[in-house]
Amino acid sequence: MNNKYDFSGWATKADQRCSDGRVIQSGAFKHNNGQKVPLVWNHGHDDPKNILGYAVLEHRDEGVWAYGVFNDSENAVSAKALLKHGDIESMSIWANQLIESGENPKVVSHGDIKEVSLVLAGANPGALIQNVICHGVEDSSQAVIYTGGQLLNNEGSFPVIKHSEPDTKDDDGDETIEEVFNTLSDKQKTAMALIIAEALTEEENQNGGKENMKHNVFEKPDTNDQKVLAHSVLKTAIAEAKKGSGGSLKDAFMAHATDSENTLVHGITNLDYLFPEAHQMDNTPTFIKRDDSWVGNLMGKVKKLPFGRIASRHADITADEARAKGYVTGAEKTDEVFSLLKRATTPTTIYKKQSFHRDNIIDITDFDVISWVKGEMRMMLDEEIARAMLVGDGRGSADADKIDPLNVRPIYTDADLYSIKYKIELASTATDNDKAKAFIRAAVKSRKTYKGSGNPTLYTTQDLLADMLLLEDSTGRRIYNNINDLATAMLVKEIVVVPVMEGVTRDVSGDTRYLMGIIVNPTDYSVGADKGGQVTMFDDFDIDFNKQKYLIETRCSGALAQPYSAIVIELDVVSG
Repeated sequence: MNNKYDFSGWATKADQRCSDGRVIQSGAFKHNNGQKVPLVWNHGHDDPKNILGYAVLEHRDEGVWAYGVFNDSENAVSAKALLKHGDIESMSIWANQLIESGENPKVVSHGDIKEVSLVLAGANPGALIQNVICHGVEDSSQAVIYTGGQLLNNEGSFPVIKHSEPDTKDDDGDETIEEVFNTLSDKQKTAMALIIAEALTEEENQNGGKENMKHNVFEKPDTNDQKVLAHSVLKTAIAEAKKGSGGSLKDAFMAHATDSENTLVHGITNLDYLFPEAHQMDNTPTFIKRDDSWVGNLMGKVKKLPFGRIASRHADITADEARAKGYVTGAEKTDEVFSLLKRATTPTTIYKKQSFHRDNIIDITDFDVISWVKGEMRMMLDEEIARAMLVGDGRGSADADKIDPLNVRPIYTDADLYSIKYKIELASTATDNDKAKAFIRAAVKSRKTYKGSGNPTLYTTQDLLADMLLLEDSTGRRIYNNINDLATAMLVKEIVVVPVMEGVTRDVSGDTRYLMGIIVNPTDYSVGADKGGQVTMFDDFDIDFNKQKYLIETRCSGALAQPYSAIVIELDVVSG
């Protein structure tokens, strides 16, 4: 190529092992030889202002060499100044359609270079491949490839600083300014690079350079008496920020960028604007909450009834008195005897209430706070109902907010006619493996008493599930490859983790029993609500206090309707 280019250098190097174990094969980008691709600032594909010019690619056995040509845009002028000053010296490429083979190392044998970028970040001596995230999906078919090669100007030499350059070592001889610079965030690096370009421009103007040289992306009022930012100030500020004596980089920089009269001694006003404030990742605050996927599993399968008072009647014909009898000629025949059982469950009201001052609602403009709060109210209401159905709400009997267990009957503590209690006795010295094995055995052996519908679900804790999955045979091999294998072995349809089951206990005749799991088919649990008792959201406005109020509530009942339709497995720790 002729000398009508601004710089050249290695865009990528071949046959060098990358930090992630990949190797770019020589000739991987051979077909890109002679192609002209955009020259971009730091792979900024989202703004046309980031296009600085173009680069012509040249295939060499050692890799891909690039000749860069700047356009006349303000950003290109700034980048050219940074390059001339030696503040940037690395290129990288953006490539897609990667073809890889092998495992250790993976060898990139083909790719298509789409753009070359000037980058601030210091690079490793060899090529570094980083997968690109596209809309939240890691795509291994495209990559950003960094090289450690320095850039050359069009005279074939490395860019040099044409004025004095201070010693780059700090007072203790520990790290260079470049090494400290590389610890900054990308935004801080960009801000610092722009400051350097501005200072260089002002210095050249004062020393007889072009009077009307273009500024970079920041505008500055035209003044004749403002001072320029000295390199010594930059060095001192970075060193102090690194040591912590100057606080943040912004604080350290501002401390050394003013004179005795507290006047800025650089060419950019409102310097603190260059140090961006923290930004919210999402407009809507995210909830810190328990895993509630089990709630949908349970609530979506229970039987829903259009009436709130649930009554069940059962005839117990398991006793010997209910058996058919043999007859002896001439003897008197006796009547069959069996028990009739009946229970009724009435509804109760469960609610959540919230209120906001209307002023606050109006002032919150970056997201819909009402929809956000209503979503939280419904989510927490469902979780509370599901918890009450499975294990009870956990509040003490004297708590005014307790959901009455006679209205929403917990499977965990329901009568033995409906919920079978299976006890595991283990010594206090039992290991997690001992508990896991005993639990699996109990789940299988207790199934002979189960009278519920179809194949039930096991609800348990994450810790116990992990202990069961980690069980090994005598050779050290995992017994269960996955959760489905474990569920099959335990004779259940699926295993569902319930965080609110952690640490749940009950007292039985002075003994503390620890809940390990509940086996039940949710379709055997009935939830009833009369017309008007379904989940309803109410809005109201308090004129006197200028408050918007919200209420979500339901009036319902819940109970197991089928005898022996649930199995509760508990641990009783005995001494020994």
